[in-house]
Amino acid sequence: MANFWDFSVWGWIFLFGVLLGSLLVANVIKKSIPLLRNSLIPTSVLAGLLLVGVAAVYKAITGDVMFNTAAFGGKGMATLEIITYHTLALGFIASAFKTTGGKLTKQRTAEIFNTGVTTVSTYLLQAIFGFGITMIAALVLKDFFSAAGVLLPFGYGQGTGQALNYGTIYETEFGFDGGKSFGPTIAALGFLSASIGGVIHLNICKKRGTLKKSTRADGSTYTEEVDSEGEIPMQESIDKMTVQIALIIVAYIGAYLLMMLLGNLLPGMKSVIYGFNFLLGVLSATVIKVVMNFLRKKNIIKKKYTNNFLMTRACNFFFDIMVVAGIAAIRLDILENYWGIILILGVAGLIVTYIYNRIVAATLFKDYAEEQFLAMFGMLTGTASTGIILLREVDGEFKTPASDNLVYQNFPAIVFGFPMMFLATLAPTKPILTFIIFVVFFAVMNIILFRSFIFKKRKTKNKNK
Repeated sequence: MANFWDFSVWGWIFLFGVLLGSLLVANVIKKSIPLLRNSLIPTSVLAGLLLVGVAAVYKAITGDVMFNTAAFGGKGMATLEIITYHTLALGFIASAFKTTGGKLTKQRTAEIFNTGVTTVSTYLLQAIFGFGITMIAALVLKDFFSAAGVLLPFGYGQGTGQALNYGTIYETEFGFDGGKSFGPTIAALGFLSASIGGVIHLNICKKRGTLKKSTRADGSTYTEEVDSEGEIPMQESIDKMTVQIALIIVAYIGAYLLMMLLGNLLPGMKSVIYGFNFLLGVLSATVIKVVMNFLRKKNIIKKKYTNNFLMTRACNFFFDIMVVAGIAAIRLDILENYWGIILILGVAGLIVTYIYNRIVAATLFKDYAEEQFLAMFGMLTGTASTGIILLREVDGEFKTPASDNLVYQNFPAIVFGFPMMFLATLAPTKPILTFIIFVVFFAVMNIILFRSFIFKKRKTKNKNK
């Protein structure tokens, strides 16, 4: 029987209180300091860095890990990892429940497909450079984990949640001491790269006179409708937001049951399968959405139960918590021997992501190259939210298709990016083979991406013969 005055009852409440409180403090600091206000650094990243700093000071003074004290239930660091793991999937599920309207033209379909291929190509490029750097480092540094660089695309390309997921797999399955902190640290550098690189690029745009920000009079941007026609009422016997959360949780339970089934069928791949919680969550949400749409067409369900505005709010909430919890889980003392490699990876990730996406945007998205570049650069160094933050500096009303590209590109990106999840677990045991596969995979993806140019040239040559 629980004693309600015990820390075991209150520890997780204190932990969430610290996470949410740090977001409030970070928001005040960001708005109060002009340098931070103009930096475009997400508040959640700043909040996480504040907690890392406070925890480091606490460790230096007391010698204890702050989040593992009795006040946080005695195992706060593990709880932070669990929170990051779950909020990653919950955020993706909320995003998957959002509906899209209108039919796509042939050109728009091609642009969305190209955006998804660009995403995966950038992952592979980051993996090639990251893996290459750490394989060289392993030849110089004794007992260094050669596959550490594979965490670069997970930290930069996919964000804090996946970086922690694979850092944990590397630590628990392959003996990478400090992997749990290494991944989120790379992710934090990714957010800084998006902020610093984005600000520098925007300043260049200002000097060239190409920056034309467009927002409402109060500085806000346009978003989805709060209450659309044909939806359930905002407040009835059950609140509309409660319905959204219920759908998200039900979809996540469905994903868990699927993971449990696959885990029992393939026990040797259990850690990898449960690392795909976000992917199976999206699949579960999509199935539920298809079933609900079918029932609505048959007039069995009279009203639409999902709302884009509320699902976006839920998605952003989960991702904010994911980022601050993931960064807060970083242990600076564990990474003291890795800082040189981490900084090299961070700089390499910034440079290759910037250059590659500039080339792709200028070549394939000529009608809105600037907007496409900023959206992709922000997403591929941080998250989709970071991409939107940079995009709205040049396209405040989202008049270009760049914002839609970020949303719709997920399906082709998941299809083409799925093999990379397995390659990441192959890297520690067969590094050379995995590196070669990364290079070949990257070459194939670029043939697909630039297919219109490659095959057009071949047709032209054949005509001239």
